[in-house]
Amino acid sequence: METRAVIPQEYAVESVRAQFPALHQLVHGKPLIYLDNAATTQKPDVVLDALSGYYRNDNANVHRGVHELSARATDAYEGARDQVRSFLGANKVEEIIFTRGATESINLVAQSFGRANVGAGDEVLITGMEHHSNIVPWQMLCTERGAKLCVAPISVSGELMPGEWERRLTPRTRIAAVTHMSNALGTVNPVRELVAIAHRAGVPVLVDGAQAAYHVPVNVADLGCDFYAFSGHKVYGPTGIGVLYGREDLLRAMPPWQGGGDMIASVTFTGSTWNDLPWKFEAGTPHIAGAIGLAAALRFLSGLGMAAVGKHEHDLLKYAEERLMEVPGLRIVGTAAAKASVHSFVMQAAHPHDIGTIVDREGVAIRTGHHCAQPVMQRFGIPATARMSLACYNTRADVDALAQSLYKVVRLMGGEG
Repeated sequence: METRAVIPQEYAVESVRAQFPALHQLVHGKPLIYLDNAATTQKPDVVLDALSGYYRNDNANVHRGVHELSARATDAYEGARDQVRSFLGANKVEEIIFTRGATESINLVAQSFGRANVGAGDEVLITGMEHHSNIVPWQMLCTERGAKLCVAPISVSGELMPGEWERRLTPRTRIAAVTHMSNALGTVNPVRELVAIAHRAGVPVLVDGAQAAYHVPVNVADLGCDFYAFSGHKVYGPTGIGVLYGREDLLRAMPPWQGGGDMIASVTFTGSTWNDLPWKFEAGTPHIAGAIGLAAALRFLSGLGMAAVGKHEHDLLKYAEERLMEVPGLRIVGTAAAKASVHSFVMQAAHPHDIGTIVDREGVAIRTGHHCAQPVMQRFGIPATARMSLACYNTRADVDALAQSLYKVVRLMGGEG
């Protein structure tokens, strides 16, 4: 009996695909099947055009020149900030800080808020499903300040249990940090509930949205979080640009963490004063083209509709699960009830590195390794997984091509089938 999910006809995926030039090429003589979107997404024409347009026509520094090009660049850069504000549902542009990516956003909070508020004997709470960028900055802070890093565990299905999260919030907890969506397991956390629990304990929460921002609608006011971080290159935008949302009152109380450029109000040899928000946290010449490209990406994504994208990817994820489970000796790692985009798996027939190499020769790009989430691998007693991850342009044909290439892995590596 046919039980596979049905992709809604109203979502014109072929029209979406047509807007991504990198998808239409041969790899090893085969049509490219790109299923490594959790690492980075391909870029639509509108983003490429925005980047090219800035460098071809408006290339100038921002906030400093009185000439026409500088005025255009400044308008586009600050317009991009307002686009991000709208995308996240933030109240003010002052709450939107441009960074180099989610990793830098988290480091900014750890080094600025953390140094000002975490001391000897205090605690920082994270979870067992974080990737390294939401572990190491807090480890560095705790080492420097003599604080303790606490970890809320995850279940065998890859779910964070709110009770375990609450149990680890103590009177010494100064900040908590949690991923919105696991890059290694695909688990989507109940962030709104986790934030509410932490706030009842008087603890502010940073949400790492690097994986979630292009799969699920994000509204920071609805989530209630104090900080939200994401990267441009995973929401179909350029590399080297990212965003930190922060509650205005917290940002105003935090000291800058890098010096120079736009973060300055006045400078003498005896002391300096700082610019207003949001520029207080944007030292040096910013990634102007990156911000403009990111704004184009967010307009593109909003134009598709996050609900439509989410439904398309959800149905495709269910279809992918069915196809993968038909492959002999394959086991999916991470079976949370709430998942998006990602299936990580291991196979009896082959090491993940061999899987990735064999399917690459079939034109299929997936990820293999520990996915910068070694504690997650340790939780499941494995060194690595193979990972397929979906985006708005993927199709059932992409999933079928992956499944066929995995049957080849089984045949070549001497497994069943």
